[in-house]
Amino acid sequence: AVRRKGKWYGRNSALWRFFKTVWLVLIPVRPLFIAMLCTDKKYRAVFCICFAGMTMCMLSAYLNTFFCAFYGVDNMNATTQIAPVIEEVMKLLPLLFFMVIFEPKIEKFRLAAIITAVSLATFENICYLTGNGAEQIGFLLIRGFGAGAMHVVCGGAYSEGLLLVWENRMLRSVCLPGILFVAIVYHAIYNLLVSVGGTLQVIAYFIPVTTLLLVLFLKKNIFKSA
Repeated sequence: AVRRKGKWYGRNSALWRFFKTVWLVLIPVRPLFIAMLCTDKKYRAVFCICFAGMTMCMLSAYLNTFFCAFYGVDNMNATTQIAPVIEEVMKLLPLLFFMVIFEPKIEKFRLAAIITAVSLATFENICYLTGNGAEQIGFLLIRGFGAGAMHVVCGGAYSEGLLLVWENRMLRSVCLPGILFVAIVYHAIYNLLVSVGGTLQVIAYFIPVTTLLLVLFLKKNIFKSA
């Protein structure tokens, strides 16, 4: 008996589309991989963290799609309720692995948090550009800066929030869920304002940049002097 092609196999199957998508989205990673092979070994950890952030971005996209289909939610609920939780949890996973296995100093953990957030945001912007084209280049630039700054704020919250309790493992484990909750809420508010459209959407794109500038100002002029 000849087995008929189902939805999970064949050139038009979901499995084939999955591997084709993975192959396409991994195109930006290949130059980084070649660059990693050409650099000294002491710098390869930075590339590995970058790859981890991009991998989390790709996995987050598939998890978002799965849970949206599972719960049958519309675009607004998916953007404000599902995506922030999944993306922030996935962003935290490589940082948890790095913190538990390697026990780094706070300076290295801060660098890892920023690189993970930046690589996730970069990969997200690349996928958005690939899917929507570059016809509205001005809007894409503003959106890229806004989304990138938002991910950096949420990623940097882990290192800055754990700064005072870094030497105490118990306090770190207690503070991490709280910081994760704050990052999810911040991410959800950003996505909500962006989804509304109009003036609020434009304002939302500048909120993360303003937050970053405010944090840098406070660190430079207040916390440093204290």
